[in-house]
Amino acid sequence: MIFPPETQVQKNFFDRRAINFYAGPGAIPLPVLERVHAELFNFNGTGMSVMELSHRSDEIQFIIDDSAERIKKLMGLDDQFEIIFLQGGGSLQFLMVPMNFSQPGDQIDYIDTGYWTGKAIRSAQSLGRDLKIIASSSDYNHTSVPNLNQIHTRPGAKFLHLCSNNTVVGTQFHSFPEIPIPVIADMSSDFMSKQIDVSNLSVIYAHAQKNVGLAGTTIVLIRKEMLTKICEGLPEFFDYRTHIKSKSNYHTPPCFSIYITWQILRWIEEDIGGLEKLGKINQKKASLLYDFIDSTSLFHCPVEPSSRSQMNVVFTIPNESLEKQFIYETSQAGIIGVAGHRTRGGCRVSLYNGVTLEAVETLILFMKKFAKQHSNSVTQVII
Repeated sequence: MIFPPETQVQKNFFDRRAINFYAGPGAIPLPVLERVHAELFNFNGTGMSVMELSHRSDEIQFIIDDSAERIKKLMGLDDQFEIIFLQGGGSLQFLMVPMNFSQPGDQIDYIDTGYWTGKAIRSAQSLGRDLKIIASSSDYNHTSVPNLNQIHTRPGAKFLHLCSNNTVVGTQFHSFPEIPIPVIADMSSDFMSKQIDVSNLSVIYAHAQKNVGLAGTTIVLIRKEMLTKICEGLPEFFDYRTHIKSKSNYHTPPCFSIYITWQILRWIEEDIGGLEKLGKINQKKASLLYDFIDSTSLFHCPVEPSSRSQMNVVFTIPNESLEKQFIYETSQAGIIGVAGHRTRGGCRVSLYNGVTLEAVETLILFMKKFAKQHSNSVTQVII
């Protein structure tokens, strides 16, 4: 690849931005990128990039600590939760959760809502737990989430695990079950996208590459009372208490990834005005796109309306070749990342925090034009 001269790079850096609907890593807010760009070579007067600073430096520990405090403030947590920043993505949490809160033979209950919950279930089963899928959407091809009123956990289960938002199939829990055992939520793809009620949640984990950062860091929130339930004899690295005690600095943390999370948290708080306002923006983006899809005959969303995700809008086009053409033409128009998950096919548009309302409106205009050009295709398929 041949890069233009430096001055031209600086001039056109933000002018050549694609409209990014990738499902992860996802779009990062432009103001955040601008701030990172401005201090990339010299963070806070250190004369060094954040990428060069020692993980034991005061600057890095401040970023870690301040990020945790901002999460607490934005979510209204007060001092109920410990917050740590780990590595290994959500996939490591598929193992750490059952390792910390259960032992071999213990009962643990899971809700199956598709691709990622399937991975979480298989990981926990590999540890020899008595795992039961107490609710599943598989009978409906995962086009809805189970009814919370019909979720019944086992009295002896150590916890219930669920995924709040399912990126592959485009479904989302819009509330959480009220049950007598701890609820542990994988919120990787809707964490910090809106204000939520955490009163029914005991543990939340989220890898940051959707709404609050880059791949490389995973945010874990643990209600303090859960710390007494952690099993003894764990290897230090896999024990949540190790990372709490070391303030997320037990080993070299992913400093730059946490730094990006810190910048996005600042953006949510200082630029947007908090999670309630951000949630309204995200709701409007999703509503505009769903309303348009539902008003056309060319595009179809298979997800039950009450279970639709605000983060990942999935839809199909009735002709496979036309679907491929749509995906190709969007990319040619600078609209990137609308192809569905490789296991699911179809199309998918991810509306994470970094995606602007203007980007969604631009997509809808493109879809209107495409639908008008191919209005006869639906009739041909029906015939």
